[in-house]
Amino acid sequence: MYNLCAFAQARSLISGAGVYMQPGLIQFLIVCPLVGLAGFIDAVAGGGGLIALPAYMFAGLSVHEAIGTSKLSATMGSTLATIRYARAGYIPLKITLFCVAAALAGSSIGANISLRTSDFYLKIIILILLPFLAWRLTKKNAIEKIYEPYDDTKTLVLSLIISFVIGMYDGFYGPGTGTFMIILFVSLAHLSLDKAQGISKAVNLASTAAALVIYLNDDKTIYSLGIAAGICNLIGAYIGTRFYGSKGARAVKPVMLVVLAAFFIRIVSELIRG
Repeated sequence: MYNLCAFAQARSLISGAGVYMQPGLIQFLIVCPLVGLAGFIDAVAGGGGLIALPAYMFAGLSVHEAIGTSKLSATMGSTLATIRYARAGYIPLKITLFCVAAALAGSSIGANISLRTSDFYLKIIILILLPFLAWRLTKKNAIEKIYEPYDDTKTLVLSLIISFVIGMYDGFYGPGTGTFMIILFVSLAHLSLDKAQGISKAVNLASTAAALVIYLNDDKTIYSLGIAAGICNLIGAYIGTRFYGSKGARAVKPVMLVVLAAFFIRIVSELIRG
């Protein structure tokens, strides 16, 4: 363990100095299985970034390299998940396109705010919101319930607001974006769980791909590791979409609760360390 930590520290220092180094076997062995698991979780309930990003950092990548490389692998898995949900008829084109545009606008604003603001206060807000979201999920028929649909205009307006706000969060901080979006689409916009799943995947794909372009331009992506992990992410996403297709809402709720609990623990640990 000491050797691994020393390797990670040395790798981060080298990266920070701007010297590119090819990833070693140990990095592939650490990252690929965990990113595959992240692809499965992301396809079922969102929140795969809670596993993927720490995996890259534990393998010794600098923060910016970890984010950039994780965007590459996540884009690969999200593309497959989005295609499969679209083929299943879960992605209504018109509302999805508007939601993608709203999320991209929000993400841009959130990223600019993030560059100028400490994320301490956002984390405090998240700590307050997470127990509420978990409580909502534990209620009977929390996301399985079929709400009375709103009219098309109200559904679109609420979906745009949700996409814009969560897009801002994604640009500012990010982890758990898909999970939050699914919960809000169902409980606030009264979308069916299937449509909430599909739209959230398309929106996530758009925002992740947009961020990937920025990191590629800044040369903060390790292609070999990102592509190898992306293949594992594709496999995980494929299994996840099949799992959701066979289990439906029964598969989503427990995974979401685990994701929210893991996110809560992560935020608390970051606040303690910071």
